[in-house]
Amino acid sequence: MLLNNQTLKRVFLIGFMGSGKTHWGKLLAGNMDTPFFDLDEVIVKAEGKSIADIFASEGEEYFRYKERDLLEELVENNKRCVVSCGGGTPCFFNNIDFMKKEGEVIWLNTHIDVLVRRLLRQKSARPIIRLVPDDELKSFILKKMQDRRLYYEQADLVIKEENLTLQHLTELLTN
Repeated sequence: MLLNNQTLKRVFLIGFMGSGKTHWGKLLAGNMDTPFFDLDEVIVKAEGKSIADIFASEGEEYFRYKERDLLEELVENNKRCVVSCGGGTPCFFNNIDFMKKEGEVIWLNTHIDVLVRRLLRQKSARPIIRLVPDDELKSFILKKMQDRRLYYEQADLVIKEENLTLQHLTELLTN
């Protein structure tokens, strides 16, 4: 079922790294016949270097400012779109309030054990967890999740990601 273009203006997917935001964002954007943006990829393109390189050379503070600026630019330039946000995006500069004002915010709430399995395979591409020992990853995720939960819980819609289908996501957004 293709969503009516007028049904939603913007959808922001938030959640912890590895929660499936990019995967579901691409599927949803295709279903909505609207542009998809992975905010991390937008930053990489704008900066001409990887997220890991940005963190290493410029630091997290610089990255967060760039993230905020490019999020605002995406909204300004796109009346309709699906945006996969970085795991920390809603936690800085009142980004969560901005996204809620500009569209529908969905938290893909993925079980910790699923996140651990996924992130163990992706550690080298994730600067925040790159140096975390494998046997400490679950504890690290639990602590970060505790810090971010306050922001994630402000989403307009909270979805358990593990059993999600495109049809279910579409139904939730159109009801």
